[in-house]
This record gives sequence, C-alpha cells and structure tokens, in this order.
Amino acid sequence: MLPHIRLTTTSLAAIALAASPALAQQKVPATMAQDGTVYVGEGQLPQPKPAQAPAPAPKTTPGAPVFQASPTVQTVPTDYFATAPAWTQGQAEALLGYIANLGNEGLFPADYRPAELEAAISAGDGEQLNEVATRIFTMVALDLRDGRTEMDARRQWFVRDPDAERLPIKPLLEDALATGDIVSALDSLNPVHPDYAVLKQMLMETPEGETEKRAKIRVNMDRWRWLARDLGRSYLLTNVPEYQLRLTVNDKIVRSYRTIVGKPGRTSTPQLAETVEGVIFNPTWTVPQSIVVGEGLGAKVLNNPSYAKAKNYKAWKNDNGLITVVQQPGPDNSLGMMKLDMPNPHAIFLHDTPAKNLFDTENRAYSHGCIRTERALELALTLAMVLGEVPKEEAVEISKSGKYTKVPLKKEIPVYITYFTMAQDIDGEMRSFADIYGRDEPVLASFKAPRVAKDGRRVTNEEVVAIEDPGL
Repeated sequence: MLPHIRLTTTSLAAIALAASPALAQQKVPATMAQDGTVYVGEGQLPQPKPAQAPAPAPKTTPGAPVFQASPTVQTVPTDYFATAPAWTQGQAEALLGYIANLGNEGLFPADYRPAELEAAISAGDGEQLNEVATRIFTMVALDLRDGRTEMDARRQWFVRDPDAERLPIKPLLEDALATGDIVSALDSLNPVHPDYAVLKQMLMETPEGETEKRAKIRVNMDRWRWLARDLGRSYLLTNVPEYQLRLTVNDKIVRSYRTIVGKPGRTSTPQLAETVEGVIFNPTWTVPQSIVVGEGLGAKVLNNPSYAKAKNYKAWKNDNGLITVVQQPGPDNSLGMMKLDMPNPHAIFLHDTPAKNLFDTENRAYSHGCIRTERALELALTLAMVLGEVPKEEAVEISKSGKYTKVPLKKEIPVYITYFTMAQDIDGEMRSFADIYGRDEPVLASFKAPRVAKDGRRVTNEEVVAIEDPGL
C-alpha cells in the first residue's frame, strides 16, 4: 500500500514550465489516495513564455585537471593580461570608493590595499596606476565571485563553482574600462539568490557592536559565493543544518520535505552540487563493508538463512573472500521505495526510509551521510512524471510493482546539498541553525587572518569518503 501523496496541479505545472516547455501540455495528478489511485486535475497546463534555461553547473570528474585561477600576487596576473590595461584616475577612484563599501558585502576593505591604490592615484596616470588598479580590481572580483574564504577552511565543501568559466575576470574588466562603469561590473558578480540580499540587508542593519551576529552573517554570505551565482530556474536544494529539502522553481519553493542527514563525524554529509539523472523505484541496497565486516552482518547472513530471509538479504562470497550483502526491494528496505540517481564519487544520494518516525524528531542527524527524505515517493513520482515524461498510470504501477526500476529523466535537474547556519527557512523567515558539524569556526578563523591569495583549487582536497554504496 502506498503512503498518502499530494501532488498539486499548480506545483507540477510550475516544475514543468521551468524544466521543459514541451512537458507543459501533460495533464498531471492533483492527489493520490492511500491506495495509489491518482485523481487528475482538469484542463491543460498553461503555455510558458519562451525562456532560455541557464547551462547546468559542470560536474567534477575524478582525476580531471584542476582549473588554475590567477594568483593574487604583487604583480598583475600574466594569464589575465600581457600588460595591464590603461586606467584613468577617475576609474581608479571609482574602484577605491567601491572598496570602501565592501563591508556591506560581508568583505573587509583593508584586504584590498586601499592605501596602495590611493597612492597610485595620487601619482597620476601611467604604468603604476594601471598595474595597481588592475591587480586590486582582480582581487576584489575574485573574492566577490568565488568567496573570500580559502579552500582549506571550507570543510567538506566539494561543490565545484562554475563561475570562473561563466564570469571570467578579463573581459569583465575590459568592458568596465571601456564603459567606465567599474561599480556595475563588480556588482554583477554578487550572488542573485534572494537569501544573499536578505543577509546583506541584515548585515547593514546589525550594529557594529554585535560582532558575533555580524560574523555569522558574513560566513553565510560568503557561502553563497562558493555556489554558482545562478542556481538555475528549477532545482532541489537541501540545507543540511535545517533538515529540510526544497523543490524550487524561479526562487519559489514548490514543495518542501523534512530530511535526515549524516551523523557528525566521519559520516557527516558533505556539500555537493550534482545532477539528478533518474529516479530509482524499489531500489536494492548494497550494504557498506563497514557493516558487512565491521558489524559482522556478512557472516550472520551467510550462516543464518532464516534471518537473511526475514531481512530480505541476499549474500555471497567472492573468490577473494569478500562478502557482498544486498537487501532486496521491499517496504523494509533501508532505502525505502525510492532513491534519486545522482552519480558522484561520495556515493551520496537522496532516498526514502522505512523509519519514518524519525522525521518527527527535532535534530535529525542520524544517517551514514545520505539524505533520507520525507514523502520521498511523492518526490519520485513528481520527477518521473514531469521530468521523465512517464504517464501517471505507468509511474504509479512502477512504484507499486516491487521491482527495481530506473526511470531516466528526459530533463535533468540539479541538486545542491548546502550548509548554511543562517538562512531563510522554508517559511521565508531568516533563522539561525545549529552548526551541527562545526563548519563555521574554520571560516571565522580565516576571516580573522590575512586574506590568502587564490591557489587555483576549486574544491577542498579533503579525502572523498564513499559513505554508503548506492546499490545495484
């Protein structure tokens, strides 16, 4: 028997419009009863206005060469310019004024050597002004685009920000000098997500004396810079410390789901930006070796057929002695009735769970790292019908079949696993969340230290731990 699922015509129409105009002609279900019966809303979905969806963020490929960003050193980055472009004193003064106001963006004006720029302006037009202004503009632009926090302080942050390719500094500066609009060029690098604007306003309204609050606001403003400036028209985003997942279309939350995340320590959930390529109904679960060997499950399953049958396990020993244990599809499967296929080297994904009572607890950091999702079957059917173009009756039949079935999505959707300790909650209220993994402190420490020049890394070089096997 399927759990109660509510899929509204409005929400599914919004997803369809953002994902693919062609899908907007599908009729979609309004509700699903407990027995799996789908009730269909009347009429056709409205025609969308033509829109160009942004390109998805590039995916990190293990072993791929690391992009080498320009270092912020004492000379103009040679891979940006053979010679520094010409600045006027007026343009350099606009840059100096911009630096003076960088505190409103959560940055620190002193990092960008205003005294050195002021001295170069006083010396007049020429090579010194060109070199100093270009170098300092580049420093400011890099931090606005990519974040001030050095990579070593971004604990378990494996999101590869695509903005270096999307918003290169050299043409930005060339256009700024050609138009004379330095301010607009730099402003164009700020995140466009509504949370960033709310945090910025909050920072400006928070008295200087409230240092702890101001520091926390800055930390979370900078985290928005670590992500793509534009997340796309439709996406899934989960904020780990909030224990919530959002299905978002045009910056509006269409659906939200409570989540269970990784326990603090080695099984804490890493931060990722991946792509959902398909929906797997009735998944199998390949038990991690930490449980098969470390907890003795492999030997127990092999030596106790009745236990294996009761738990729906199948096990075998390979030629090298390695025991593999796979839990078969079923209502008691540890992955529940669905998981989202989002290939990544961490083996992290969103999935269902049979232990639904845990969603009623307040602090939901229980998992081995993956994101357990409330009303997961509702989410799976939504994506399968709207983005996989599977007819509603077929999608329901697949979900009820008890057989492992992968439904590929015709239109893939990005998923962002983020970590914000201050953000708008699912009701639109700005809130603070517990720093369950202690990831604020390294960022705060980096802010207290001198600015570190960019070294070209795009993700942390911490160990990639495959926390849970994604199943077969």
